[in-house]
Amino acid sequence: MSAPVSSRFPDFPWDTLAAAKARAAEHPGGIVDLSIGTPIDPVPQVVQDALCAAADAPGYPTVLGPVDVRQAAADWMTRRFGVVGVGPEHVLMTIGSKELIANLPTQLGLGEGDLVVFPERAYPTYEVGARYAQATPVAADSLTQLGPQRPALVYVNSPANPHGQILGLEHLRKVVEWCRERGALLVSDECYLEFAWDAEPVSVLHPDVCGGSFEGLLAVHSTSKRSNLAGYRGSFVAGDPNVVAELLAVRKHLGFMVPTPVQRAMAAALADDAHVDEQRERYRARRAALRTALEGAGFEITHSEGALYLWATRNEPCRDTVAWLAERGILVAPGDFYGPKGAQHVRVAFTATDERVAAAVERLA
Repeated sequence: MSAPVSSRFPDFPWDTLAAAKARAAEHPGGIVDLSIGTPIDPVPQVVQDALCAAADAPGYPTVLGPVDVRQAAADWMTRRFGVVGVGPEHVLMTIGSKELIANLPTQLGLGEGDLVVFPERAYPTYEVGARYAQATPVAADSLTQLGPQRPALVYVNSPANPHGQILGLEHLRKVVEWCRERGALLVSDECYLEFAWDAEPVSVLHPDVCGGSFEGLLAVHSTSKRSNLAGYRGSFVAGDPNVVAELLAVRKHLGFMVPTPVQRAMAAALADDAHVDEQRERYRARRAALRTALEGAGFEITHSEGALYLWATRNEPCRDTVAWLAERGILVAPGDFYGPKGAQHVRVAFTATDERVAAAVERLA
C-alpha cells in the first residue's frame, strides 16, 4: 500500500495561520484579510447573463468543450497577447487552473524517477502535483542548476505568484530552447498575464518566444482573477496539440468536465475586455495605497511588477512580520509558504475591498 496522503504532502500552508488569524480578528475594527488572493468584486453582468441563459443544461458536457467556447479562448489569446496560429484544437477546458496543475504530472504519466522543476519561490501546487504523481520535485530558478539532469516537466510562472516578477521575452525564449533541447515539457502558468504594473508580460506561446511553434509548450489560463470567477472554476490550457490530445484522452476516462453553464460564462468573459480593464484599475488603486502605506511603515517591496500581490519584507523572519501585522488586525501570507527563499518576505494581496484596504492603510500609519 502506498504512503498515506498526509505523509506524501506538506502541511496545507494556510492551516498554519490559525493563530495569527485569530489575533488579527481581535482588532476592534475587525480583521483585514490580505492573505489569500480571492476576488471580492462582483461577477461582471455579461458573465452572469451568459450563465443564466445556459442554465437549462440537462445533458453531460464534453471534456474537451464546445468548439465555439474553445475558439473564444483562442481569440482572446490572439487579441490580448498576440498569440498567432492558436485555434480550438490547441485548447482544453479545465476545472480551474489549480486542478490542472495539481493533476498534470499524473495525467501525463509521470512518476518515480521523473523530475518536475518549478521556481524556488512558487505557489505550492507545483510541488504538490509532483508529489501526487510520485515524481521528484525540484525547485530551481536557473535551469543550469540542474546540471546533466533532464527534467520531464518544467514550470514557469509570469507574472509570478507570490512575488510578482515578470519574465522578459529573451529569458522565456532561452527557457523554451533549453527545454526543447532536452525533451522537457514547458508549462507556463499565465493566470495573471492581464495584471501587469511595472513591466510588460508575454505569453510563452507568443511567436517571438516560441518561434511560431507550440511544440513542447503549454500555457495555463484562468478566468478566476481576470473576471472574478474563482467560484466558477473555469480555466483552460492551450498549446501543443499532441499534449492537449493526450490530456483529453486521459481526462475522458476520469470525467474531468467543466459544467456547460460555466463554459458559456467563460466564453462571454473571454469575449469582453471592458470588465477586465475596469477591474485592473480597481486593483491599481488598491495596490498603490497599500504600497505607499507599507513603505511608510518601513517595509521594502521586492519585484511585484505584476500579479495581485506585494512581496514585502522588514528583513526579519517572515513569521515575525506576520505576527507584527496581526497585532494591527492585518493578516498576510508568510513567504515561507512559497519556499525557503521566501523566509524573510510576506505576500500582501490587494484583493480586499476598498474599505478594508483603507482600514489597513490607516493601521499601518
